[in-house]
Amino acid sequence: MNPILEILKTRGLFQQCSDPEKLSALMDEGPLTFYVGCDPTGPSLHIGHMVPFFAYRHLCAAGHKGIALIGGGTARIGDPSGKTSVRRILSYEQLDSNAAAIQEQLNRFLHFDGKNALWDNNKNWLASLNYLDFLREIGSHFSVNRMLSFEAYKMRMETGLSFIEFNYQLLQSYDFLELYRRYGCRLQIGGDDQWGNIVAGADLIRRIEGAEVFAMTFPLVTTADGKKMGKTEKGALFLDPALTSPYDFFQYWRNVSDNDTKRFLLMFTFLSVEECEKLTAAGTNPNAAKERLAWEVTALIHGTSAADTVLSGAKAAFGGEGGDRAAMPLALLAQERFEAGYNVVDLFFDAGLVPTKSEGRRLVQQGGAFIAKTTGELAVIRTVQDCIGSDWFSATGELVLRAGKKRYCRVAMQEKTEH
Repeated sequence: MNPILEILKTRGLFQQCSDPEKLSALMDEGPLTFYVGCDPTGPSLHIGHMVPFFAYRHLCAAGHKGIALIGGGTARIGDPSGKTSVRRILSYEQLDSNAAAIQEQLNRFLHFDGKNALWDNNKNWLASLNYLDFLREIGSHFSVNRMLSFEAYKMRMETGLSFIEFNYQLLQSYDFLELYRRYGCRLQIGGDDQWGNIVAGADLIRRIEGAEVFAMTFPLVTTADGKKMGKTEKGALFLDPALTSPYDFFQYWRNVSDNDTKRFLLMFTFLSVEECEKLTAAGTNPNAAKERLAWEVTALIHGTSAADTVLSGAKAAFGGEGGDRAAMPLALLAQERFEAGYNVVDLFFDAGLVPTKSEGRRLVQQGGAFIAKTTGELAVIRTVQDCIGSDWFSATGELVLRAGKKRYCRVAMQEKTEH
C-alpha cells in the first residue's frame, strides 16, 4: 500500500475507502488532487472538524494537492448528517461572515499557497445554479430509494427530514463533480458520517464523466469513556480564542485520559510515530506526555507563543517548576461584591469556572470548590452560603480559585468607579 495511506492508518486517520488498492496504485503514479469540505454554520471551527484537516496536511506533505472547500453554498441548506433536527437557517450575510472567519482559521493551519494547498467556496458555483437545469442534468442520476438507504437519511426519517435537506446530497455530489472538472480532483475525504454523500458524488462523476474517483473517511473520534471528543463543560472546543480561550484549550488536552494520550498524539500532532510511542511507553510519566500533547496542539492552533504562555500558567497552577502565575486566566470582579461578601456560588460562576450556578452549587456540595489562602494553602469551601471577603486577597491583590482538580483561575478586584 502507498506509504501515505499506511501513515494515515497508523495514526488512526483511516476508517473506510471506496477502493484502497486502486487509490494506492493511483498515488503510486504521482500526486493527486483531493478535497475536504466544511460548512460555515458557525463563526468558528471546533476541534472535531479538524480531523480531516490533519489528514490534509499529511497528504500535502506526501506531495499531493489539497483543496479546502468552504460550503458557503451548501450551508444555505444545511447537512442533515449526524443531526436529529433541522439546522437553524442563517442569513446569507451571516454565512459569508462565517465563511471568511473559517477560511482565515484554515489558512493559519494549512498555509494556503495556491499551488499545493488551495481553498475554494462552493457558493461560487451553487449560488447561480438554475434549479430546473440542475434537476434535469444532476437530479436524474439519483435514486431516491438508494438515498434513503444511507444512514444519515435513515436517522432523520424517524424525526422528520425536510425537502430542503433532502437536496443536500445532490449539492455535495455536484461539488465533487465541479472540483473534478476544475482541478482534476480524484479523492474526497471527510468524517465517516459523510460516507454516503461522498460515494454519491463519486458515482455521479462515474455516470457523467466516465471517470473513477475515490472516497475516504476518518473515524468520528470519541474519548476512552465513549463521549464525543472535544466536548467540554462549556461546550465545544472551538478554535476561536474568543470562544475557547487558549488556556482552556490547553487544559482540555492536558486533562485527557491516560488511555487517550497516545491516540491523540498520533491524530492531533505531527510528532513522529516513534516520538509518540516514546512519550507514552510503559514506565514514563503520563502527565509529561499530556503536557507535550497540550503544548503541540495549542501551538498548531494558536501559535507557539500562546502555547508557551499557557504552559507557564498551567505549571503555576499545578505547582510545577518554571511556572508563571501571571499566565493563568484572570477574572476581574467588582470590589464592592467582595466588600459585601461574595457568595461562593456566584463567585465561581462569575469567574467562569462553572457553566451554571446550579453546577456551582453541586461543585461546593461535593467538596470540589477551593480558594488559595494568602499562605498558599488551599481552603475547601464547605457550604453554598459561604461568602468571600476582601480580606482573602493576598498582598499581590489576587486570589486563586480551583474547581475540582484541574480548573484554576486568578481573581482580582476591579475598583469602584467614582461618579
